Amino acid sequence: MPKDKLKIHFATTNRSKFLEAQSVMKEYGIRLIFLGKKGLEIQSDNLEEIAKQSAIASSTDMRISTIAEDAGLFIDPLRGFPGPYSSFVFRTLGCDGILKLLKGSHNRKARFVSAVAYCDPLHLPICFSAVSEGFVGTGTRGTSGFGFDPIFIPLENGKKTFAEMSSIEKNRYSHRARAFRKFGKWSIRSKP
Repeated sequence: MPKDKLKIHFATTNRSKFLEAQSVMKEYGIRLIFLGKKGLEIQSDNLEEIAKQSAIASSTDMRISTIAEDAGLFIDPLRGFPGPYSSFVFRTLGCDGILKLLKGSHNRKARFVSAVAYCDPLHLPICFSAVSEGFVGTGTRGTSGFGFDPIFIPLENGKKTFAEMSSIEKNRYSHRARAFRKFGKWSIRSKP
């Protein structure tokens, strides 16, 4: 890695998401800068397409290198709902609404998926995706994190929800941390 840190703007308004990503990017000598706004957010069933379009819009409008990330909770007994609409569903139904939808269901298998798109003004975006397999608990637990973290339990841990974990522990299992690590490894090889 060169002595000068690579500097990339993160197109998000979610400070918690930014802090998670920032701690991972430090591992790769990348200085992530909170943009405080999102790029264009299209409606799509495809997380990668949503992230790519957001990264393109931010990079083009501001003429800077940007990262955009989109994530979703895909719940098997709900046929993948809420998926790419997780943010909207969280705002409207919350964790309790999802738990009500799963009431009486023995199958609680779910996965968090993250798509991280990088774009600079001269190139098309490149996307890195990752998954955290797990299940939805039977109640909310924990006060850390955000969104559906209080109901999602990753299989690799099997006991704690994301909201019961410290940020360091969550980043061991998190879909977002995994996707950002893929980007970090690529950036070391490619030096964007």
